[in-house]
Formats: sequence, structure tokens, C-alpha cells
Amino acid sequence: MSDSNTEAAPAPYQVLARKYRPQNFDDLLGHEAMVRTLRNAFASGRIAHAYILTGVRGIGKTTTARILARALNYEVKGKVDAPSIDMPEEGVHCRAIAESRHQDVIEMDAASHTGVGDIRELIESVRYAPVEARYKVYIIDEVHMLSNSAFNALLKTLEEPPPHVKFIFATTEIRKLPVTVLSRCQRFDLRRFDGETIANYLSGICEKEGVKVARDGLLMIARAAEGSMRDALSLLDQAIIQSSETKGDAIGAEIVRDMLGFANRADSWDMLEAAMKGNAPEALSLFRGQYDQGADPVIILKDLLELVHLLTRVKAAGKEAASHGAAGAADVTRALALAEDMPMAALTRAWNLLLKGHGETLTAPDAVACGEIALIRLCFAADLPTPDEALRQLKNNSDKQNNAPIAPDMSATAAPIGQGQPSAQASNKGTQTQAARQPALSPQETAEPMLSCLRDVARLAGQKRDANLRMEIETMMRLVRFDQGLIEFHPTDNAPHDLAGRLAQRLKEWTGERWVVSINARASGEETLRSARNQNVFEHPMIKAALAAFPDIDPAKDVQIEEIAQDMAMTQADDGDIADDEGDS
Repeated sequence: MSDSNTEAAPAPYQVLARKYRPQNFDDLLGHEAMVRTLRNAFASGRIAHAYILTGVRGIGKTTTARILARALNYEVKGKVDAPSIDMPEEGVHCRAIAESRHQDVIEMDAASHTGVGDIRELIESVRYAPVEARYKVYIIDEVHMLSNSAFNALLKTLEEPPPHVKFIFATTEIRKLPVTVLSRCQRFDLRRFDGETIANYLSGICEKEGVKVARDGLLMIARAAEGSMRDALSLLDQAIIQSSETKGDAIGAEIVRDMLGFANRADSWDMLEAAMKGNAPEALSLFRGQYDQGADPVIILKDLLELVHLLTRVKAAGKEAASHGAAGAADVTRALALAEDMPMAALTRAWNLLLKGHGETLTAPDAVACGEIALIRLCFAADLPTPDEALRQLKNNSDKQNNAPIAPDMSATAAPIGQGQPSAQASNKGTQTQAARQPALSPQETAEPMLSCLRDVARLAGQKRDANLRMEIETMMRLVRFDQGLIEFHPTDNAPHDLAGRLAQRLKEWTGERWVVSINARASGEETLRSARNQNVFEHPMIKAALAAFPDIDPAKDVQIEEIAQDMAMTQADDGDIADDEGDS
């Protein structure tokens, strides 16, 4: 076959990340602060001997290092022969440096040259002047991978290199570098790109490539890239391949979503709204629908986390924060609509639950089941009151109990406060009859006893069959102060040291409320209940008649009379007679 019939071989395809790699500082996107600093340094001649570029993957660290190497060695025959940030035309060394084949610009991958031996070779070559360029430039990528010995070997040369040598380091792990290295370099932090910047840049490339991608699809790519322009270009490369299915039409968001394995953004909003309303069936149905369409459960929960984060920002910072949604205008509309109806406490709780579920789903043997459980937690937590609502509800319930009349105790073993306690047989019979007439009260319907004085506390102890504590209350406590939830007393000499603590614990168990029971050793307090009751008993007509019939008896000295009086006082206290007598008086 003749040469005239031989067709030229097509040029190999070049991926977008390499095809549209910036060639000068004017092409750099989003690093204006670094460019401004370098421009001033070059203009004043204050060019450092070592630079370090740091940032996440795919934001242009290596590309910036090559552009900086070109600027240091920029030369145009007959026009420019000095370092320059502005490179309007291709210089003598520009193409060779850009293609990584210039002999005076040495690129070294620290990930594969980590040892001290590699650094020794570099140090040996530093002493030699450049062959054809102005400076010998060493670009060391992923410099944090060097060993400690390698760093130590490099320190002296890095601090005092020959005037014809420049170092440019690039790393994604700036914290792993020794401080001794950082202090010898000028540092530039390259920030990640935001979603809008990436989407706009990708839109311009689509125009150059003659393809159409829906705006929502570009935003999805930008979200998946997580601030890395190289990742975004690689994903766009993959999306353009799908153009054969569109037959010239724009590549829609559905195609990009299927390619990325993303969840439907609108469905994610609906799922979050259903979960926050406690609608578990709808939320689980939307979750299963997204999974059946190819969405990863981890991605679904991550989307929900993004939405909760956006809602929380809007709740905290106002409408202006809604513009930071990853899906653009669609996120803004839904965020503004939902943020008004969701309290901050509920959003904070939703964040914690989803974050826990996301971490569990990453390591779970069944990611789908784990994701559904996380969603179910969120649904049922939506019905729970927030902490301030719970406190308000408790306070309202407490106020209702304090204002309500004392309800009778329906148990067979306890008599109502202020009424006589029947015998065991009569009590059981009455309880059975009452139980047959009406159902038992639920815990929520049972009224707590109203305690208005120390005597009520003693009666309650008797009803609860704690005879020992009742005896201690009546005979060993001289009341100083009594308020709702507070008892202050002066103990007798024979009072046990743990009386206050035991009484506070029992009152909490019996009433469901916290009581403060304290000892006041300074105040003398009132008489004990037993002493006051004995005095009332001696006023009883029967006791008076007995003492009148036997005038030789001294009640204060006769033990039997004292015991009879105490027994009568106990009987009257149980029957409520003394309380009634005091009320009449």
C-alpha cells in the first residue's frame, strides 16, 4: 500500500484533566492570594529559596509547582531574561518544563523515594550549576512521605542552598512535616473549590468540547468532587461518554445521578421531611426506592446529613445561609420552607442520630438494614419532646398536682390521709367492692399525696408500712421549717445520723419528686410530734377523768400513764382524731 493511501493515525485521547491543565498563573482558578504574593515577591526581587504547597487532592499543587518553575526560568529570546510571573508567550524552557522533561527541573515523587539514600543523591546533585536554565528547581511531590532520616539529611541543604537552587514541595498532609522543614519554607495553602466555582468551570469546558450537561448534573459532579477540580474533570469526562445515549440533547441530571450512584435530591428532601414528622412507612419507602435505583445506603445517609446541616445553618444564620446548598436553587427553596417548622433542638438531635447511623453503616455487614434502622430511629425520635418541652411539661404537671385536691389512695393496704384506717378484713372487702365498681387507676391517673406538714409525712410513712421511719419522724425530729419539697429539722440526741438522707430518699420514691431534707443544728425547732401529741392526749376527757379520780398520780412520773397516753396518741393519729380536734380548735 502506498504512502498516499495511508491514513494518519488519530492522536491519542487526552483526558480533560490534562487537556485543560493551567499553563500560567492567569489560568489558575481560585488561588488569587498566592498569585498576588508571588507577583509582589518577583517584582521586588525577594524570591524565596523554598516553597511548600499544601491542600487536598486535585486542587493544583503539582500544576502550580510547574508553573512556578517556569516563572523562575522564564526566558524569551531578545525580550525577557528574568524571573517573571507574567508569561504572555511561551518561553525557551516552558514546554519542556510543562512536559516534565527539562533537565534542570527535577521532579521527585517522595512516595517512591522515601529513604535517606535518595536524599543524599539529591544533595550531591545540588552542588552542580544548571545546564541551560537560570535555576535548578527540585519539585518534591508528597513530601510528607519522606522518612525522618531523609528529612534530617535535607535540613542543612534546605536552609542554605546554593544560589542557583530552588525547592518546591507539595503535600496533602502538612501536619506530618517536621517543624524544622516548615520553618525553612514559604507556605501556601491552596483552598478547595466550592460547588458553584466547579460547576461554572465545568460549564465552560462543556462549551469548548461541544457537549451539553444539565446544570443540576454539573452541581452533582461538583458535589461528588468534594472540592477537587481534578476529580470533577474526571467525572465530567465520564459523563460526556453518556452523550451517545442523549442523541445530541443535554446530558440530564438523571443520567449523571445514575452514573454517580447518587440519591434523588428531591426524594432525599421528602425522606427527611417524612422522618422528622415521624412518618416511618413513607420514609422507609423512599429509602428503599432510592436503593433500588442504585443509590448506596451510605450516600443516602450522607445526603440526609447534608440536608440537616443546611437546615441548621438556615435556622442559625438566616436565609443567607440557604445559598450554600449543594443542589443550588432547589435546595434553597426546600430549606427555607422546612427550616421554619423545625426547632433547633430537633435538628441537632437528627444530626446526631444520622451521624451515628452513617458511621455504623460504613462498617455494618448489611448496609441496607443498618441504614433503615438509622432512619427508623430518626422517625421515632421525632415524637419525643425536646428538653425544654419536657421540662415545661414536668413543671405543668407539678403545678397541677400542687393545685389538685388530695385524692384517696385506692390500695388495700393504705388508708387516705386524714381518715381512719379500717381493719384488714374490712379494708380488703372494701377494696374488692370498689375494684369491682371501677377500673384501677393508671400510673398517670394516680394522684400523688399532698404533704403540707410534717404530720402528713409521718402519716405517709405509716401508709407505706415503714413503721420505723414513722417512729423516727415523730420522736426524733424537731421541725424548723417545712415547705413544699423542703424539710429542715433539729434532730434529737438519739436520732440516727442517716435520718435526713433516708427520709429524702423515701419521699422521692413515694411522691416522685425530689425533696431536700436538711439538719439545722443551730435552731431548736418545735417539739417532736409525739411530745405535742401527748400533750393533746392529756386534754382528752377520759384521761382527765382518770387523773381526777386518782389525784395522787403524777403523769410526768408514772410510766404506765405515759405509755397509755402514747398508745392513745398513736391510735388517734391513725384515726385522724387529733387532726380533726386541732382543726376545730
